[in-house]
Amino acid sequence: MRTAVITGGAGGLGRALATGLQARGWHTALIDLPGPELEAIGESEQQKAWPCDITDSDRLAATCDAIRTERPSIDMVVYNAGVTLIGGFSDSSPEAHRRVFEINYFAAVETARHFLDDIRISKGAHLAISSVAGFSPLARRTAYAASKHALEGFFGSLRSEEKIHGVRTVIAAPSFIATNEGNPAKQSDGIARPGSATDSIDTMTADDAAAIILKGLDAERDMIPVGRVARLSWMINRLSPRLFQRLMEKNIKDD
Repeated sequence: MRTAVITGGAGGLGRALATGLQARGWHTALIDLPGPELEAIGESEQQKAWPCDITDSDRLAATCDAIRTERPSIDMVVYNAGVTLIGGFSDSSPEAHRRVFEINYFAAVETARHFLDDIRISKGAHLAISSVAGFSPLARRTAYAASKHALEGFFGSLRSEEKIHGVRTVIAAPSFIATNEGNPAKQSDGIARPGSATDSIDTMTADDAAAIILKGLDAERDMIPVGRVARLSWMINRLSPRLFQRLMEKNIKDD
């Protein structure tokens, strides 16, 4: 039975991806912060919850080692954990900006480092969950967009390095997924759970997003825009970045 490690595994998209993979016969190792959401995930032959703060380097290393020891192979790592920071740059703090990077970028990089050899051995896949904000500008999301641009830069470059080892590196870029709609659970620094924004456009369910991502994996695509907004944004931004910027700014004025 192949194994997929999913960070942010207790969240909406993490759970939906786990369900889709389990239906295909995979075991899913779900990493997330300790708490009721993770505790609600039952343990079975096809899934296990692993409590871990992935920004804690020592804890992350121990968790990755434990998963490696328990599973016969690591065949895919899904870098899904993430947070957002909604609001203008002028209203955000340097500490919050760095915290977004610690979770969205650096923790993903460290997780990839821990499982690099395992994925080479299995000739498996790295699957990075980015965003429309990872390939285009997104106002009121400066820290979030910057972290997702960094994530795409890293995994896009890693793709070329790991290709010679028979490893696939895939980036999925959803637009707006309604995983925590109306339940932002904002921290004092403005950081919020993903999918909790009130200014989302054309939102989709986590199950629909997961189905598109898994279909893209089956088709062996390197880049998977997820959702109508993501597909349109991808095309417009590639054809005319200036037009995309104008459309985004017009949307802000119309709010």
